[in-house]
Order: sequence, then C-alpha cells, then structure tokens
Amino acid sequence: MRPVLIFDLDGTLVDSKKDLTASVNYIRTRFDLPLLTAEEIAGFIGNGALMLIRRALGSKASEENVQAGLQMFLSYYRTHMLDTTVLYPGVLETLNRLVDCKLAVLTNKPVHFSCAMLDGLGVYKRFAAVYGGNSFDHKKPDPVGVYQILSDTKGQRERTWMIGDSAVDVLTGRNAGIRTCGVTYGYATETFKDAPPDFLIDNFSDLEALVHD
Repeated sequence: MRPVLIFDLDGTLVDSKKDLTASVNYIRTRFDLPLLTAEEIAGFIGNGALMLIRRALGSKASEENVQAGLQMFLSYYRTHMLDTTVLYPGVLETLNRLVDCKLAVLTNKPVHFSCAMLDGLGVYKRFAAVYGGNSFDHKKPDPVGVYQILSDTKGQRERTWMIGDSAVDVLTGRNAGIRTCGVTYGYATETFKDAPPDFLIDNFSDLEALVHD
C-alpha cells in the first residue's frame, strides 16, 4: 500500500506571505487602519479567510465589517494571489520524486483559491485530492478532510502523514490518528511548542528520507 502524504498549503508548500500581507493591508487601508508587517499578518494565517479578516480588522472587527472585509479580501486576493507567491525550495523536485506516494492537499484556504494557486504554480496535477476550508462543514483541526482523503486514495491510516507548519496541522493529524510532520520554515512554527509533531524537518526535501525510512 502506497504512503499517503497530506500537505498544508500556505507556509508548507508555498511561500505566499508577501501576497497575503499585501491583500490584508489593502483591507486595513479600506478601514483606515495602519499597515501591519508580514510577521504580524503571518500570525493571523491558518484558520481560514474569515478568521484572517477578523484578526486583521482588530478593534474594527464588527460582524458587518468582517463580512464586508472578507468580500473585499477575496476579490483582491483572487487577482493578486500569484503576484509573488512561489513554491518553497525543493518542493517541486521532491514532489516529482515521490512517485510511489499518493499526494493530497488539505488547507483552510478556500478550495477554489487553493486549486488555482497550485495550478498557477504548475503542481496541481501532482495531487490526487485537494480540499480547502470550505470543502466540509468543519475546518482543520477537525479530521473530516483526512478521512475524505483516505477514502479517495484508499489509503491506510498507519501509512498516512499530515505535513504542515502549525499546531492546527499537528492536531488535525492527531485527531485523525495519523503521523505528523512539521516544517520549521513556515509561518506558525512557534505553535509547535503547544502541539509538537511526531517529526520535524528543516527542508522540504528532507521529507523523502523520512517517509521512506
């Protein structure tokens, strides 16, 4: 049975920090809020677009403003999400070598953005399944997406990995009863202290040896 590798997207496969920063700051200017740094905005990422905007609006995060801000953000980000976003070093080469594994993406980013991003970066066809934050009734760390991917790939839980850059990804894997691997180069790696992954890698290419060990 082939291993199943389930990847987070932002901060794991792709470095989208600059485009997310620009998009969030665009929204903040529309609400007369000062610009934030990329590091500050990186701390808002990981729980889906709605939570991103709620955090980004801070003191102005009334429900009305959040909903309006979300629509502005989605419209702006749709146009600008590939301005500077790139695959992390080693991602393309490693995905090409993992031919004996079934690959999937499970992210809290909206699924149509996720598919469009992966397609724009030339790797969409490498994945057997791609699911986003609006694919199911519950987002990560709920394990529903993992269960769907296991069904899609006919994978075995004991040969399945969740790979990501945050405690959300680790908890998703734990909740599904699969192994977890954290990447140290992502956006929310400080959250690993609250939910340590089973394994940690510094470079995406290190994954190959780990899953074939």
